[in-house]
Amino acid sequence: MELNASYTSLVAVGDSFTEGMSDLLPDGSYRGWADVLAARLAARAPGFRYANLAVRGKLIGQIVDEQVPVAAALQPDVITLVGGLNDTLRPKCDMGMVRGRLEEAVERLAPSCKTLVLMRSPGRNGPVMERFRPRMEELFSLVGDLAERHGALVADLYGAPSLGDPRMWDVDRLHLTAEGHRRVAEAVWQTLGLPAESAWETPMPVSAPARWAQRRIDDVRFARQHLLPWIGRRLTGRSSGDGRAGAHFDTALGKAYYITPRDDASPGPVTGWRRLDG
Repeated sequence: MELNASYTSLVAVGDSFTEGMSDLLPDGSYRGWADVLAARLAARAPGFRYANLAVRGKLIGQIVDEQVPVAAALQPDVITLVGGLNDTLRPKCDMGMVRGRLEEAVERLAPSCKTLVLMRSPGRNGPVMERFRPRMEELFSLVGDLAERHGALVADLYGAPSLGDPRMWDVDRLHLTAEGHRRVAEAVWQTLGLPAESAWETPMPVSAPARWAQRRIDDVRFARQHLLPWIGRRLTGRSSGDGRAGAHFDTALGKAYYITPRDDASPGPVTGWRRLDG
């Protein structure tokens, strides 16, 4: 890791976690940690380029087949790869297949960029996650092995108390809030060797727990709005990502494109982005 390094391009690969759910903007789009990280990197490097290829609901095989070749072709300074958790949350999961496909992704991406960042993703505390924890830990052990073999960096968020706090998670209990995404961006920023701007590991202040009646109301709302639709998709073989493409993938042309700050002549806070063709 090069301390205080400079990066001129970033490509993000993955599923809903990297797409940015549930960091919702007023226009209905999502921001998320990758967008926050890109804006911060762009403030340091004139002409910075960024592409987010992540799509919600994607399994590791889909990420490898649909996003990895596209990301490799862009030849950026930094690629972030987060995938495999959707597989571990399925009732049936072939961990041997997950291992093989993730290894394939790293072998393809590591030579195509200057810095590959992998991640041990955060997990919300609670009984539901306990059922899947052995699979998750097997996946994260592999992440460490692959990083060591291929010279990748690892943003280790798993088990961090600050990100396990239920208040960091949206009502669907699967995706981070805006504050959670901001903390992930800071963690990746520091993993890249850049000077800390905040302490992402610091837990939120202690607050009084919600009353029993409110917790039951929240449970019913969660089941109706999120759990039952999720089960329905699993039973019918559908995904929330069906028919979707990454934010910076042109389906008509069949290729990805970079975006760059509208004012790319000098470093400073990013106030908007524009598409960069060619």
